[in-house]
Amino acid sequence: MNIKVKSMIALMALVLFSATSCNKYLTLKPQDGIIRQDFWQTKEQLAAAVNGCYASLLADPLVEKLFLWGELRGDMLGAGSGIKGDDVNVINVNINSSNGITDWSVIYKTINNCNTILDFGPGVLKSDNTLTQPVLNGYLGEAYALRALMYFYLARTFGDVPLKLKSTTSDADNLQIAKSPQADVFNQVLSDLKQAEGMVAKNYGNNDLNKGRITYYAVEATLADLYLWLNQYDNASKACDNIINSGQFTLVPGDANWFTTVYFQGNSAESIFEIQFNVNKLNPFYNMFAVSSKRFKAGLLVGSDIYTIDNVNIDNKDIRGDGAALKFSDASIYKYQGINASSTRASSASYAHWFVYRYSDILLMKAEAQNQLGNGQAALDAINVIRTRANALPSSAMVVQPTDKDGITDYLLAERAREFAFEGKRWFDLLRNARRNNYARLDLLLNIPSTTTDPQYQQAAIVKFRDQRSHYLPIFLSELQTNKALVQNPFYQ
Repeated sequence: MNIKVKSMIALMALVLFSATSCNKYLTLKPQDGIIRQDFWQTKEQLAAAVNGCYASLLADPLVEKLFLWGELRGDMLGAGSGIKGDDVNVINVNINSSNGITDWSVIYKTINNCNTILDFGPGVLKSDNTLTQPVLNGYLGEAYALRALMYFYLARTFGDVPLKLKSTTSDADNLQIAKSPQADVFNQVLSDLKQAEGMVAKNYGNNDLNKGRITYYAVEATLADLYLWLNQYDNASKACDNIINSGQFTLVPGDANWFTTVYFQGNSAESIFEIQFNVNKLNPFYNMFAVSSKRFKAGLLVGSDIYTIDNVNIDNKDIRGDGAALKFSDASIYKYQGINASSTRASSASYAHWFVYRYSDILLMKAEAQNQLGNGQAALDAINVIRTRANALPSSAMVVQPTDKDGITDYLLAERAREFAFEGKRWFDLLRNARRNNYARLDLLLNIPSTTTDPQYQQAAIVKFRDQRSHYLPIFLSELQTNKALVQNPFYQ
């Protein structure tokens, strides 16, 4: 695994959070003896290391990877004039190990940050008598939860991946680590989240911190998501209820201020966890979506088929569609560049947050769990709550009976497409539902090439998608060269 030791291996200099500001910086000292002797001595140094974990989430190209892994193999993304060859190859299901999109190193840097805190943080309790056990537990819980989130992304994207649970703090550390099966990685994610569940805070006393740091509710949201992948629907529903019954979250009303409140300002009443870009650290999306040579745009049919259009009254629209997720006029992806439906950000203001979980996700994850538990009416009721808030058009509604489990699955996926367009969820939603019950809904993946893949590659893409091993990306070539214990994923051998 290419986790190289460079100045404390990705315990980054940027500090995201203090009680009043997200814009402070510090320099952390390097590894080996200096870590133990000079750095891990005070609760302030421990806090700085935790802040470094959050800062590493802003490192290029971490969020870009989360976007690409969650959207590029889905059915909603189209090519802009600035699209890269690696992007095209993923869209055309023509991927090999030299494709840079498969480079996972930035994710493992954040994991190593978390491992470092878990390894060295407890020792601060002995050296600083002003540090209390509850405060230490809170920091450790955040590290467990962030590590779990990173491994959750890796396991969903690559299947089997190396599990490294101890920090790399010396060039002498063993970096030759074999892959662990996806099931084992998911179990580790579950273990980490259960550890974090009883340790992290529910409230930091500050709205921005409550949305930008791991809270109990962020842990429950990740647990609910994981339980859906594990087919543990009762547990998924209960994790959602822990958020719903808290009374801490609500859907932002679907009025004229909805887009500005949720996407431009961020940290709204429906936010559970957002990666907090700011004026000092911009997100990667301006050049991807806003410039004339944009890398991506919305797929051709996203406006007309997913959100639909009222041809009689053009002012009657799903608020999530035109002027929100995208601009119907040119298919530009608008969610990260808009201030409101008519005003856009300057490049210097490209600091829209990355949404990990919102309250609408909780409602729809619970609906998915309830549908699988045989309570289809509860699932339909939740869909209707989301649609009502969004003024979803009747033309996008589906008439489904409560007993029609597959029909409700299709309706849920359609509603999730509208609600979370370009938020890095689409591929994972399709794969999670396709693989259930021994790939009983493989059709969800086989339908993708007809909407996104170049015609000359469509039949080959369908054939590839029939092989379950193709649903995970290959291991990047440089990782195989660096870590001789790694074996390429079977489909790409």
